[in-house]
Amino acid sequence: GAGARGSGAAGSAGARGAGGGATTGAAGASGTWASGVTGAAGTGSAGLTAASATSPTTRDDLRSRLARWTLSEAEMLGITGRAALSSHGRALLGPAAEAPQAPPAAAEALATAPPPTTPAEAAALAAEAARLLAPLLPEPLDHVLLQADLTAVAPGPLERPLADALGILAEIESKGGATVYRFTPASVRRALDAGRAADDLHTFLAAHSRTPVPQPLTYLIDDVARKHGHLRIGAASAYLRCDDETLLAEILADRRSAGLRLRRLAPTVLAAQAPPDALLEGLRAMGYAPAAESAEGDVLVTRAEAQRTPPRTPPAPVPDGPPVPDTTLLGAAVRAIRAGDLAATAPHKPPATAGTGTTEAATGARLPRTTSADTLATVQAAALTGSAVWIGYVNADGAASQRVIAPVRVEGGYVTAYDHTADEIRTYPLHRITGVAELADEPG
Repeated sequence: GAGARGSGAAGSAGARGAGGGATTGAAGASGTWASGVTGAAGTGSAGLTAASATSPTTRDDLRSRLARWTLSEAEMLGITGRAALSSHGRALLGPAAEAPQAPPAAAEALATAPPPTTPAEAAALAAEAARLLAPLLPEPLDHVLLQADLTAVAPGPLERPLADALGILAEIESKGGATVYRFTPASVRRALDAGRAADDLHTFLAAHSRTPVPQPLTYLIDDVARKHGHLRIGAASAYLRCDDETLLAEILADRRSAGLRLRRLAPTVLAAQAPPDALLEGLRAMGYAPAAESAEGDVLVTRAEAQRTPPRTPPAPVPDGPPVPDTTLLGAAVRAIRAGDLAATAPHKPPATAGTGTTEAATGARLPRTTSADTLATVQAAALTGSAVWIGYVNADGAASQRVIAPVRVEGGYVTAYDHTADEIRTYPLHRITGVAELADEPG
């Protein structure tokens, strides 16, 4: 009722304060209002008039503006009138506002009195305000006056169910002391869309009209109802059409088609809630041979997708300079250089004399040349003593090199030795060793 609207107005005014200012503003508004209550007797209020008249000129802070907003909304909603608090408005303030002639001490207490905090207290105050406001308002009516020009006149405020029903069935043409409703084809169609039937509308108008229902209104309702629903709109993911109605009936009766959610739209057309691909697969799984068609009705031919060459991977960018060597590469290079220096600069023992099979003297600039027997004997002796020897070696590609090795084992035509050049254990075929010479001193 009006009491509930009054309490809502006070709440909306209090909500306009932001942050911490809202609390201060609400307190100021209640204080300004309460100070005027002490002088409000129903015909005039010096306190409220003074508050609304002096605040705009003397103060413009949030609390003063909140008080003015509250008083303005209260007057707009009928809680106050001519700057005086009404009886139903006083009920919204609670029991503390029932003493308008309170002394200053009581006025101070009223200014700081807290508003109702529980829903039960607020509901009780709203009910009391509605009870006081009820004698001042006209009684809601349960009837209208239907006229031949397709209008209905409400001679007063209507009951809520009747007003809601007429708001759907007709258009509001004018408001005032008597609200005028006009019936149009669009408004009648709106009522039919809301689920009302033509017979229901005839019965409703006859029950709530103090005048007979005019024939033009009856014809209007019947004409709109006759055309309503002839066209139907729905959603379908796919359709199935066939000139053989018996085949479509067989598909509908098949339990395996339940998942496709088929229903008959016409004797030769079925609608499905499944997408076209799923409908094709489902019918094929049931043993039928359907074909897909385009929007123009042409049969769609599906072709296997051609296998295309994958895109080429772009080559890795070539750096401007040589790559930065890592620690392992640098270590191997240092060992190779040191081993090469050792092989080139280490003093060699003189080769064996003629009679031992030596064919050529070994020098620091040439590979050693010895016979196979001398090579085998020298390598076996080095393996027994653990000494290092200098050998000439030809690899599988025919490249000759000189190495400093420490033989570990000789057997089966191979010598296993520690290669100072590669800094690792390697195995060499004896037939690829061109010659061997002992070092004058052991390598460090």
